[in-house]
Amino acid sequence: MRKTLFALTAALTLTTTAWAQTATGGSYAPSEAIKQAQQEFQDSKFGIFIHWGIYSMLGDGEWVMNNKKLNYEEYTHLAGGFCPSKFDARAWVRAFKDAGARYVTFTSRHHDGFSMFKTATSPYNVVDGTPFKRDVVAELAQACHSEGLGLHLYYSHLDWHRTDYPLGRTGRKLGRPTQGQDYDSYLKFMKQQLTELLTGYGKIDCIWFDGWWDHDSDASPFDWRLPEQYALIHKLQPGCLVANNHHQSPFAGEDIQIFERDVPGENKAGLSGQAVSLLPLETCQTMNESWGYDIADSNYKSADELIQLLASTAGRNANLLLNIGPRPDGELPQESLDRLKAIGQWLRVNGESIYGTRGGMVSPRHWGVTTQRGDTLYVHILDWADTALPLPIGNRKVKSATLLAGGAAVKTSAIPGGVVVLLPQVPTGPDTVVKLVLK
Repeated sequence: MRKTLFALTAALTLTTTAWAQTATGGSYAPSEAIKQAQQEFQDSKFGIFIHWGIYSMLGDGEWVMNNKKLNYEEYTHLAGGFCPSKFDARAWVRAFKDAGARYVTFTSRHHDGFSMFKTATSPYNVVDGTPFKRDVVAELAQACHSEGLGLHLYYSHLDWHRTDYPLGRTGRKLGRPTQGQDYDSYLKFMKQQLTELLTGYGKIDCIWFDGWWDHDSDASPFDWRLPEQYALIHKLQPGCLVANNHHQSPFAGEDIQIFERDVPGENKAGLSGQAVSLLPLETCQTMNESWGYDIADSNYKSADELIQLLASTAGRNANLLLNIGPRPDGELPQESLDRLKAIGQWLRVNGESIYGTRGGMVSPRHWGVTTQRGDTLYVHILDWADTALPLPIGNRKVKSATLLAGGAAVKTSAIPGGVVVLLPQVPTGPDTVVKLVLK
């Protein structure tokens, strides 16, 4: 048995009602509908992110237009060849549901400016500008609503295609004219599209913005007029959450906080140095290295790694939004489907320790994390080569202790400042979950 006793850590209780003071740029009092939506969001814990658009045809990720310096007019001709004959929204959603996901976040419009839904703002969309002539967002919305999954819509603030979008720090070598930039015009366009998305596709659970960072220089401040956009969303659908992947502390009017490629409190990828707020939290991460389909990217994380990521995220009081980049023909890569199946199998046994929980009273440790629901503490042992695990739970007493998988009894022994969990064997597999019911 290891001699080290962990220091007692006070429990951190996160709420969804007292966080308005943490927002930047003014206060914001969420409505009762938003408070309810925030709670449901936190309970869901696991979502699937989908990056899919005409960029998928080039097999080089969603930033290919910018990275390869493709002419903004020539790029539009990709739409004329986009005809994903194998796209089946119901098959997608059933695979996500079987994996245990509770919601889907889909790229309705990415930085290339192409809309994956029918819009009256421009023929540059999947219905009017392609031989496919089907509204992808409509079909996905119908499938999600039918199968009981929430639908979140990613929406890009920046646009490499429209000439009225004021040039930011990206998209500067695409041949776009330097004249004609007009943010009033561009904002009107965005608000019209947001209105279409929030009035034509049934219940939308979240609008997930991205691209604020294209104009983030203190030297040349830019007013995105976010309050107007946020107010419009909350007016059109009072229970629709607002999220913004700006890598900053939350702004007033935002209902969840996003961390890209890192769990809250970590910054290994260099995009998540912002403080962790009291908002509901979400970590978005890729299965391989790419968001959009990259034909050369076979560097997939293993199913065990992804299960550990899901547990680690939940133990930090956050949701995991796990990305898939579908192929140009509309099929999900088999590597993604294999990992979804493994996650679903694990959740069918251990989902009790994930869904509806919050970060546990024992803060994240090198061996793993804890999640909690009321007086039930779930100990997620991710990396521990011993049969004895000290837990700093203070004066709380253990009423019962079992392995969540199989229900076998686990012995515990009181120590100063907590208990030692005495496992029947050294933990194996991606996550050994011990269920402790506390008195």
